[in-house]
Amino acid sequence: MIQAIGLTSDPRRGRPPAVDDLTFEARPGRITALLGPTGSGKSTALRLMLQLQGGRGVALFRGRALHQLPRPAREVGVLLGDVPGHPGRTARGHLRMLSAAVGVPAERADELLDVVGLSGLADQRLAAFSLGMDRRLGLAAALLGDPHTLVLDDPAQGLTAREAAWLYNVLRGFSDQGGLVLTTTRDPKEAARLADRIVTVDGGRLMADQESAEFARTRLRPRVVVASPHARRLAAVLAQEVRSAERGGLFGPARSTSVDGRVGPRAARGRGEAAQPVEIVEEGGGRICVYGSTCAVVGETAYRHGILVHRLAEEVGDTAPGSAPPLDRADGRSGAPGTGGRPSTPRPLAKGAPAGRSGAEGTAAWPRLPAVASAGPSRPLRYELRRLVGVRSTWLLCVAALVAGLVAALALGHGAERDTVRALAGWPSMLPLPFGAAAAGLLGALSFGHEFRYPALAPAHAPVPRRLGMLVVKLLVAAALALLLTLATVLLNAVALTLCYGTGLLDLPRHWLPGLIATAALAVGCAWAGALAAAVLRSTVLGLAAVLAVPVVLAPGVRHVLTQEDAAGLTALAQRVEPLFLVRWPGGADSWAPVAAHLVSQPMASALAISLIALFCAYAGTTLYGRLR
Repeated sequence: MIQAIGLTSDPRRGRPPAVDDLTFEARPGRITALLGPTGSGKSTALRLMLQLQGGRGVALFRGRALHQLPRPAREVGVLLGDVPGHPGRTARGHLRMLSAAVGVPAERADELLDVVGLSGLADQRLAAFSLGMDRRLGLAAALLGDPHTLVLDDPAQGLTAREAAWLYNVLRGFSDQGGLVLTTTRDPKEAARLADRIVTVDGGRLMADQESAEFARTRLRPRVVVASPHARRLAAVLAQEVRSAERGGLFGPARSTSVDGRVGPRAARGRGEAAQPVEIVEEGGGRICVYGSTCAVVGETAYRHGILVHRLAEEVGDTAPGSAPPLDRADGRSGAPGTGGRPSTPRPLAKGAPAGRSGAEGTAAWPRLPAVASAGPSRPLRYELRRLVGVRSTWLLCVAALVAGLVAALALGHGAERDTVRALAGWPSMLPLPFGAAAAGLLGALSFGHEFRYPALAPAHAPVPRRLGMLVVKLLVAAALALLLTLATVLLNAVALTLCYGTGLLDLPRHWLPGLIATAALAVGCAWAGALAAAVLRSTVLGLAAVLAVPVVLAPGVRHVLTQEDAAGLTALAQRVEPLFLVRWPGGADSWAPVAAHLVSQPMASALAISLIALFCAYAGTTLYGRLR
């Protein structure tokens, strides 16, 4: 059961809150609809309940707040709009990636694709999906964890009648199995068809909380729909009958239609029941609607005048907004909710119970309902691997880096001055970074950039999770990919140079290995810088810009700061400290130490280290600030 008590959003820029002291309940085995026009506060109420934005009040899911649930995705399924999936990812790949985040087997993705009718399009990319397919996939994602509660924000918006009917059948089947469905809608007729209980909201306040039958009887306006080839003539005849009613005709004092659609004597309305006026509306296409009458009266009129009728049925339509009086409270309490007599657990409003609120202090006394950051994936390594390999851009970037490095290696091997290490790394001296390091930096930026652009881990407009485990896994995967790119580049270039120029080119210098290790370390550093920068700046482009800023801007600055005298002093200090820590290794490996120390002391290494430290501190600072807020 869902219990929402005193939900109140924070006012912004002097405006009244979008949701003001909203209280209602939703029970399992039933569909509850929040009904209201655009801007009435329905979506804000859902976001308050899911703690996607801050406010006041209490929202309990089976007695516990959402942040108290050990695995929220396994208990509450959420669909707050379109699927935030990468357009290049397939439907099966998207659900399998989310299954790793939820912590369920990957086979459940195929099961749910069959449930929502997308098994035949499992390998179709999301960019080709229609709105109906996208909504089906979103529902499958919400059902991944086999939750007991579904929270949906106007899921039928924009769908065709057939797609909407399918969606209603799925939600009805879920509720018939004991599940709880809470949805929003703007259409009263849709709410009456779909929901078992309808909570009407307007201006962020509770207007009514009714069963579906009571809602249809009191909040919808009955009408008689007539289809006839002589619809215009029938409309004129009915209008004439209505005019004659004032003079004691067919619609005269003897009989009329009451508000609830029942036909009875006008004298029976002595208890204050008002007559509903008869209104005739021509809709075109041989169809008219008669409000305030019955099928019997309209049919008799058509029969007396010899008018052929193809269809005669009673339907319900909309009434004017705001027809129900405000209901300030719906939890059975009277007086301010902060008094000592307030019950420890919310109670449903009994019939005839008083409902009231003692001004602004009633809202202020409710406990704070803070916005809670979304939880990270349950299996972060599996999630990150599926996220990485599930799109073509990863493979295209890797292939492009290898091809560009190969071309650069062949060009360096053909030149007069042959730098073997640079040729193997595919790094021309005119470029600030080798192609492998640049590709690793871009892939690192995409690791967090895609999370912000396609937030698959969080509902719409929710903050991207900033968990330590998620960051560590992304950095480890980015580092592993950078090392694999460097190794593949070296091996591919070595084979190509040997085949094109012979083995003489591969007579490597004495300290070739530290140079290649430094190149691999540079690629790892670029990948980490891209990931951290994209996480802090929330953009792939800015993450890549931060990577390129290291060799273009920061490294020359470090080179300018380190003057010749300072460099000589650092070199002398390194020579004095080296004998204290140098370990003698067999095979002459100890001779690499001076070369490694020289590489580390380069401005590029210092600039990259400064950049990583600054970005990590910025990431930690923004994470801490978000949690405190």
